[in-house]
Amino acid sequence: DRGLFDHMVLQRNKRNVSEALFSGHCVADGSVRASVRSGKGLVKGFADVKVGEAARGRISGCLQGVPVGGPYEVTLTVGTATRVVRDVLVGDVWLLGGQSNMQGNGLFPKKRLPADPQVRAFYMDDRWAAARDPVHNLWDSVDAVHAALGKPAKPDADFGAGPGPSFGNEMRRLTGVPQGLIACAHGGTSMTQWDPRRRDEGGNSLYGALVRRLRKNGGRVAGMIWYQGESDATTAGAPPYTARTRKLIAALRRDARDRALPVAIVQISRVVGAWPTEPEAVWNSIQEQQRLLPSVVPNLTMVPAIDLPLDDFIHLSGPAHTVLGKRLAHAMQVLRGGRGGGLPPLELERVTIETERGTVVVVAKFKNVAGRLTSGSRASGFSIVTAKGVCQPFDVMLNGERARIRSGMSHADMAAASLHYGHGVDPFCNIVDEAGRSLPVFGPVPVCPPRALTAPVQKLRVSGFQPSAGRLEKLTCPARLDALGMTSRTFTDPFCNLHPEIAERGNRDEVVYYACRISCPEAMRLALILGYDGPVKVWVDGKLRLQDPNGTNPAFSEKGTARFRASAGEHEIVVALGTHSGAAWGIFLRFERLGLPGRQLREGVPSCRLPELLG
Repeated sequence: DRGLFDHMVLQRNKRNVSEALFSGHCVADGSVRASVRSGKGLVKGFADVKVGEAARGRISGCLQGVPVGGPYEVTLTVGTATRVVRDVLVGDVWLLGGQSNMQGNGLFPKKRLPADPQVRAFYMDDRWAAARDPVHNLWDSVDAVHAALGKPAKPDADFGAGPGPSFGNEMRRLTGVPQGLIACAHGGTSMTQWDPRRRDEGGNSLYGALVRRLRKNGGRVAGMIWYQGESDATTAGAPPYTARTRKLIAALRRDARDRALPVAIVQISRVVGAWPTEPEAVWNSIQEQQRLLPSVVPNLTMVPAIDLPLDDFIHLSGPAHTVLGKRLAHAMQVLRGGRGGGLPPLELERVTIETERGTVVVVAKFKNVAGRLTSGSRASGFSIVTAKGVCQPFDVMLNGERARIRSGMSHADMAAASLHYGHGVDPFCNIVDEAGRSLPVFGPVPVCPPRALTAPVQKLRVSGFQPSAGRLEKLTCPARLDALGMTSRTFTDPFCNLHPEIAERGNRDEVVYYACRISCPEAMRLALILGYDGPVKVWVDGKLRLQDPNGTNPAFSEKGTARFRASAGEHEIVVALGTHSGAAWGIFLRFERLGLPGRQLREGVPSCRLPELLG
């Protein structure tokens, strides 16, 4: 009753031969002897060879050494008792776990995936046969858990496509050996329901049923493919998702007697319409945790599906499952044999920024790109999230392994921004490489390294207009600001805009001064960050710190930087702006504390002591 069945696939060992444990009932006692035949006759070394023992009504043994391939006919004899097991293959066997997208809820394409006689499935009624969707025939399942969770009715003839058969067919093509699929998934199930602590419940629990089916087929497999996570996209389910997945895989590896059992997971795709009572962020949290799982679970890989079409509000289409199965196969081959075994999934390598006409261009670089990134139409899927909300780029330029994301945002806007691909529950994502593999959903990924920045200075003392000083090269810090007609001004946004007043004065070339005082709670290194659109000079406590005689439009928020050491106490900042014959408008001004440890910066501004603007 365990380990040898008609039409089954036996898992090969590292020597490319069978090592299949079997057991069951027997009416005779004595040595168990085996003869193995192929279409060419007796297999060498398997002419009436001892493979086990039978006693007290039980039989057990190990069919070891049958070469990869088949089909084989295995004859077991104990005395005069004989059992013939027909049509047996030796190759790779895979567990298929998760919820509905692994179970198979896609509509079959007009041209269905052909059944390969060398690719078999262990259906849920404990029967081996050629792998053909739906391989998860839950309506006939023998494990009670599937009835308790709600057995579906037998579907229509055009429904039930999943990634399993496509995965098996592609693995067969890549390896050249027979493939077996053990169906274990059930739609709508959460990680709590897959808890490996319920193993000893056997067929009354999901994990127990998986282990029962594993042991029934000899206890060893080549690996597992897994598609699950939608049911954990909740405020309660998302936070422990990584920990629960790690425990599940650790338990599976113990029960499969393989500490490095390869696992390929699918990153959940999208859902159309409101995700019931849950914020969108938890959906993205599951996707981000799945993206990062290979960094915390060895010998695990993740395959994206965000670009694939749906057949309903949450289930991939039949043709999409064909694509997904192939992606899983290539990813699995890389786990098992390195790059020579297949195509590794695309991964985000790093995010950097460049400045273009005063605005920030976010550059995302990816690893494992076959050829170049492409989209077939306008590249879509990236978002930038700031404290003010979600910003959609106006353009994404694909350049080899890089995506250049242009949004028109300033450095100030980007200070605490994060980059996302596939933000929300129903994004449009169409970027793939030339092998047709999608970028993974990711985010939040910080756009800029964390910085200790003050808020933009919007309250300043502003002078009246002073006589021209040209490009300000010879201008000195005013000895007495009070003599310049300083008045207190509060500007409505970070750009301290004097354009209306400057415009009223026509094309006169004049100078206007901005001034403020800051108080430092302790000695610190600071950077004064200035944006401007005319010739400029900056003094800190009367000492020149920044000058640009060639300043002109436009006024970028981080056009110039002055670094200085500030002692504890008060300091006065003076900025002179040449009106550039009426073309200048104003300045941006803020401060950054330098030299803080990275850990403190990652904890955020509240943990950093920053200069305070005085009234």
